[in-house]
Formats: sequence, structure tokens, C-alpha cells
Amino acid sequence: MPTASPEPETGTPLVEILADAYGLAVVRLARLDGQATVNYRATTADDRVVFVKHYQPGADLAAEEEAVAQTDRAGRHGVPVAAVLPSTSGEAITRRAGTALSVWRWMPGHTVENGFTLAQQAAAGTMLGRIHVAFADHPASSRPSARADHFRTPDLAEREATIDHLLSVIGDLAEPDAFDREAAHTLRERRDQLRRLRDLGLPTLHTQVLHGDYSPKNILFDGDTINAVVDFGPAAPFLTAWELGRIAFDPRRVVRDGDWIVAGTTLVAAYRDANPRLPATDLAACARVALTQLLVSLYGVEEHYLRPGLLQDDLDAFWLLRHRAASTILDHLDEAEDALAQIAGTRLYHPWTENGSPVR
Repeated sequence: MPTASPEPETGTPLVEILADAYGLAVVRLARLDGQATVNYRATTADDRVVFVKHYQPGADLAAEEEAVAQTDRAGRHGVPVAAVLPSTSGEAITRRAGTALSVWRWMPGHTVENGFTLAQQAAAGTMLGRIHVAFADHPASSRPSARADHFRTPDLAEREATIDHLLSVIGDLAEPDAFDREAAHTLRERRDQLRRLRDLGLPTLHTQVLHGDYSPKNILFDGDTINAVVDFGPAAPFLTAWELGRIAFDPRRVVRDGDWIVAGTTLVAAYRDANPRLPATDLAACARVALTQLLVSLYGVEEHYLRPGLLQDDLDAFWLLRHRAASTILDHLDEAEDALAQIAGTRLYHPWTENGSPVR
């Protein structure tokens, strides 16, 4: 599970709720890393450890309850998960005086942030295949996905206009710094890359309910074994190839590992063995889908110039990492798709010659 902050938090209303609603005599409440929720590791008087999610005001608690149900569904299909611990009255999410929280079994293990080993790649592929098998017959999997339709037809003109605006903002700076110069360079590259993306296209792809955020931060390892998959999302259908390509061709691995194609296809091959029902086209297209996501996103650099975040330095680094990954995948897409074709047994149409020019 996530690493605790050095200073424990005690004496909060959460401690009272944990005692009243769960019968937990908490003696230590240590805050953990989290994004949508404020998370804690709670230790009880009898040395029991649990994971606590504190939902923020305005959170969609119906969606959060659906995410709990998805976690339970995955667990019933053999996926190791951190099970929710219901309150003494049977609630998955407890609401008390404007405070909402859930309690989960504490799972041992650690995340791997700087690139999986090949054995971990294979384990991650196998586990994602099991998750997709578990969710394939969910009633929501047969519903249309407006998000998938939007993904297939991105507004590239709008993205290019945003790039032009950002370049104009940078151009008006009296004293541009090193990041400004690098941002201008990467934005000009991205504008050219979007023009190449126009020629690429995506085939018809499968949609179903997914994990929602199957990424290194939500996979807990013990060595090369996965101890738990955490933070499932609600049951919303989207492109299966998106979730597969996103983890197989994780930007950190692409940028830092010269053998990223081998690593990515190792994961995809393990996934195929665990979920042989996924159409071959989706396997073959997963790198292209991952590339499309990277290319149409300006997250990080857009925030820097239009709406800076509290951790903007991290967002700047995030932009540069993802841009490098997008550039690498784009420049080697034919090689990646040749390798994927060997696994899928089918080859996607590729509109470029070796020098990156469109085929006429």
C-alpha cells in the first residue's frame, strides 16, 4: 500500500467515526498519498492495520459505491484486491455529519514507479486480462460509449489552435526561462506530430467496462508477484485497447528503456493468453491507441501557461516525459506494430513510408 507521511494524524473526527461505525479503536492515523480522496493508514489498539478513504465534499458517492462493487466483482473472479470492510450496519461507504469514508483491508506490497521488470510486465498483462474477462459480461459493457466515440475523432484543429495560443503566450514573455524555451520547442514538435496523426487513424475497436486506471500506482507487487490491484473505477465502458496500450507502453518505460517494444509486447502477449476473446485488431492497435492519447493531450504545459497548479514543477516534468514518449512511439510505430502483429496475427494499415511521410 502507499507510503505513510512521517507525521501521524490523531484526534480527528475520522477516529470517532471509525470507532462508532466500525468498532475500530484507532490509536494512530497516518496520512498517505492520494489524489481524488484523502487516504490514511489506521492502526488500532490491537495492532490491526486498515486503509481508510476519506471522500472530499462534492464527491460522487454513487460512483464511489459502484467502484466498490467493481472491486468486489474483480475479487470474485480471482483478481487479488483490497476488499472493502463494511461498517457494523453493512455500509460500504459511511456518511456521518458531512463526512464520508470507507475502510479497506490493508494489502502488503509496493508500487513500482520506475519501470517494471519483464516478469512484472508479464504479471501485469496477465492480471489485466483477468480483469477484462471479469468485466466483459457486465451489463454496462454493452452500452454505447460516447467517450470512445470522442477518442476516435479528436478535434485536432482545436488542439492545434491551443498550441498556437500557448506559443503566442510564450512569445510575449519578456524574459523566457529554460522551460519556456523547451516548451516552445516541444509544442512546435507536437503541432507537426498532430498533422501526422491525421493520416494515422484507428480501426473499429472493442469497448467494455474497464478497471479505469490500471497503472503502476495501482498495482502492488511483492517481487514479481502482484499482491493486489486497487482503485477500480465505476462501471463505464471504454476502449479495451486504451487500457492495454496505456500500461504496456507506459511513458516512463518508453523513455527510460531502449527495449521498450520488447517490454510492451511481453505484457500484451501475457494479456492475450489471459483474455483470448479480445479481437486481434485491438491487440494490434494498442500502441497506436496509446500514442493517440499522448499526442492529443497537452496536460502539464497547458496548465503552466493558462492555469498553473500547486505542483506545477511536477506537471512540467510530466509534460516533458509524455512528449518524449509520444515522439519515441511515433518514430518507431512501425516497429512496435510489427511486433504486435506477431502476437495478434494481424497487421494494421500503416500510412507512412520510412521517412514518416504519408503514403500517396
